[in-house]
Amino acid sequence: MGTRKPEDIRTLAVVSHGGAGKTSLTEAMLFDTGAISRMGKVEDKNTVSDFDAEEHKRQISISTAVTTLSHKSRTLYVLDTPGFADFQGEQVCALRVADSALLVVSGVHGVEVQTQRAWDQAEDLKIPALFFVSKMDREHADFEKTLSEIQESLSDRALPLFLPMGQEASFKGLVDVLSGKAYQYKADGSKAFEEVPVPSDLQEQAQKVRDTLVERIVEADDDLMMRYLDGEELTQEELAGALRKAVLGRLVFPVLPGSTTLNVGVCQLLDVVAEVLPSPLEMAPRAALKGEGAETTVAPDPQAPFYALCFKVMVDPYVGKLSFLRVFSGKLTSDQNILNVTRGEEERISSFRLMKGKDGEEVKDICVGDILTIPKLDSTQVGDTLSVKGQELRFPPIAFPKPVYSVAVTPKSRADEDKLGNAMHKVLEEDRTLGFLKNPETGDSVFSGMGDLHLDIVLSRIKERYKVELDTHTPKVPYRETIKKTAKAQGKYKKQTGGRGQYGDVWFELAPAEKSSGVTFLDRVVGGVVPKNFIPAAEKGLREAAAKGVLAGYPAVDFSCAIFDGSYHDVDSSEMAFKIAASMAFKKAFTDAAPVLQEPIMNVEVTVPEECLGDVMGDFNSRRGRIAGIDSNGKLQVVKAQCPLSELFRYAIILRSMTSGRGNFTMEFSHYEEVPAETAKKVIAAAAAERKTEEEE
Repeated sequence: MGTRKPEDIRTLAVVSHGGAGKTSLTEAMLFDTGAISRMGKVEDKNTVSDFDAEEHKRQISISTAVTTLSHKSRTLYVLDTPGFADFQGEQVCALRVADSALLVVSGVHGVEVQTQRAWDQAEDLKIPALFFVSKMDREHADFEKTLSEIQESLSDRALPLFLPMGQEASFKGLVDVLSGKAYQYKADGSKAFEEVPVPSDLQEQAQKVRDTLVERIVEADDDLMMRYLDGEELTQEELAGALRKAVLGRLVFPVLPGSTTLNVGVCQLLDVVAEVLPSPLEMAPRAALKGEGAETTVAPDPQAPFYALCFKVMVDPYVGKLSFLRVFSGKLTSDQNILNVTRGEEERISSFRLMKGKDGEEVKDICVGDILTIPKLDSTQVGDTLSVKGQELRFPPIAFPKPVYSVAVTPKSRADEDKLGNAMHKVLEEDRTLGFLKNPETGDSVFSGMGDLHLDIVLSRIKERYKVELDTHTPKVPYRETIKKTAKAQGKYKKQTGGRGQYGDVWFELAPAEKSSGVTFLDRVVGGVVPKNFIPAAEKGLREAAAKGVLAGYPAVDFSCAIFDGSYHDVDSSEMAFKIAASMAFKKAFTDAAPVLQEPIMNVEVTVPEECLGDVMGDFNSRRGRIAGIDSNGKLQVVKAQCPLSELFRYAIILRSMTSGRGNFTMEFSHYEEVPAETAKKVIAAAAAERKTEEEE
């Protein structure tokens, strides 16, 4: 890529809802800048951004692809992100390291759920943004309607820089409202266009849009504003400078129409990216932490110490592990060492690569604003801060969305079982929105992600890459058992087998305790009826029995158990006998203490279009859910509810079906609650049937 200067670098994350055309737009940008000689198509499986086998198979983007291209002496780092909710972690990472956001909005479907989420994140990060209204050549495409949706749902500061010439099948070019120029394309994919007069039917509209735009952009410059208010005519150069200031100050978010299929409007988009979006040197200092967590910042200074953030890890079948970095400060050459500040470990640099999809071009040095990969960094993970020896600042961790969909996995063979741990470690290193844990309460190995498609793809990768085959099933619900009243019972174990016998005798009193208090054991024995040396054995017997439960085999919790009486035998009593007696006493007392099942209740937040609200609320009622409130977010509705975990294992799939993929949700554990009697009967019966099957086997 030649010599790159920080002031000439632009980094942008291309984000949107799935299917809006991000990958096709990235492909057109590569073609129009000469980075590729022929435009690929998603359906032909030959685009630069979608190079993974799973992406070819499903014809969707599933991970962020970095492409490096040049336009008007600028180096552009374009991060093409997935648009489906299952892969929103990739979008989170891309926006975290980009200096600006390019939101692609379908001219047919308008603002959708993931577009809203991407916008919210760009707002949180306070980065400049622009909009590309895509698919303007498609049937039912409507620029005015889409622009209104953007202004109503996202920001009224979204203003068109260009207007479309024609619509649907007649879409053929753009009008630059600021310069008063019009560009008519051949619309054959070649990018060829010519400058033409503004069509007469658009002149009045273009002037009106220009007036609104100028009124807004002069707000970025007090001197220009005063001259404008005095009626002075501003030059084109002055307006261009004001536009850039307004975009950097987030006073204006430019909107451009186009079609990637016809390759119309992409050249103008590239010009705006190169001329209007900020360089890394114009960005505010990035938040950082020092020592035990004191807040500080890292300024985008080429002369300051080197600092970079790892935002992505990818395993290349030929090269191995690739760590993707964004440089926020300083510069570095490939013959220097690098320090992983987060982990306190030095890493050896093999090379720097500027990426174009799966291919990389080696460079000797890197600077502020660069997005690159370094192969074979052993300890570096997503979210780690990289610097040089002697530096201690670190960037805050990336806030990933929490998994919302889980399956239990079982290795198909002993060989698969032996390789499972390593395979899971590798995929979790690549994708931080995944989770894997062994649930001690149910015994399940639970694999979690953002949806069934997400897990399906990762399981397919595990099979292909690491030769590990896994069966999946719905995880068991980690029910718990507890009691509602006090009860006493005796447990007496007496066994004579010719020689020395076994004897243990205890009396227990069980009483309900506060939530989350676990199991409390109390020694109230007086007079030595149970010797002190047997008390620990009785407690151990109680806790082991409580861990297995009484009703359905789930842990018994939130009760106190007092041992208050019993008896022993000088010869036959033993720790084992008292453990067994304690287990017997516990089971009897627990059965008499009004035992109940408890289930985990989750806090759920669902974001859906307004027209889907009724279906979502009705569905929650059928799942024993309780609606806590409904908030509006533009044209989207946010439903807050509580619902049992047992009703949510497949909710990601159900919600997607109910909302045609436009709904999204998050959930987190809230508390445990008593299971309704009818439901409890079914759970207990199912547990009994499972025990019987295991005994027969």
